[in-house]
Amino acid sequence: MDSGSFSTRGPCSVHPWRGYFHHVAMFRLQGSKVLAVDMTQDAVKAKNGSMVAYDGEMAFKKLSGGGEGIRGMVTRRITGEQMTVMEVRGQGTCWFADRASEITLVGLQGDKLYVESSNFLAADAGLRTGTSFTGTRGASQGNGLFTTTIEGHGQAAIMSDGPAVVLRVSAQYPLTVDPGAYVAHQGNLRQSFQSGVTFRTLFGEGGGEAFQIRFEGDGLVYVQPSERNTIAGDV
Repeated sequence: MDSGSFSTRGPCSVHPWRGYFHHVAMFRLQGSKVLAVDMTQDAVKAKNGSMVAYDGEMAFKKLSGGGEGIRGMVTRRITGEQMTVMEVRGQGTCWFADRASEITLVGLQGDKLYVESSNFLAADAGLRTGTSFTGTRGASQGNGLFTTTIEGHGQAAIMSDGPAVVLRVSAQYPLTVDPGAYVAHQGNLRQSFQSGVTFRTLFGEGGGEAFQIRFEGDGLVYVQPSERNTIAGDV
């Protein structure tokens, strides 16, 4: 579960930390707010409208249902977890950005990344995307009861309002997160929800009942330093 940039060009390759990968595009950051993807007839899924420049030959195609086809389109319409995605395929380099958001690269080794659809930027085309029930967490954030999942072998790029902080969760060290700061998580994690006073309420800035998310198990949680407004109160 490494968030660094890496290349798996050429034949299938093995990396001691990243496992076994097929030939995929190479993700790298230029600064902290622009994602560059080098492709040799590879393809990536990206947030619709996030392309800012490219060189070489590229083809762009809008994908339905968050890149999951008709079933995905129906599922996302029912669940309210909307995500408009395009496929970019070609030879050269394509650059992506969105509203000057900070970008973090996430490496997947057959595991699953859970990310808010508004925080998704791009992923290897071979990664599977879907939706997952989040229950109280989604309701407290005002994002609905479902969130986006990305699964397989490869890389994804997620966005945050301010530099994302990656926090490790272990059996000895569970983690509690303000839902307004939550961006994504991966690994073998269990979620539970706590209601009551929030961090900002302690300083007289919050209002109403709010939730906190408690993570237990083994994995990583990505949070942003700028909190979004939530249904459960300004947290």
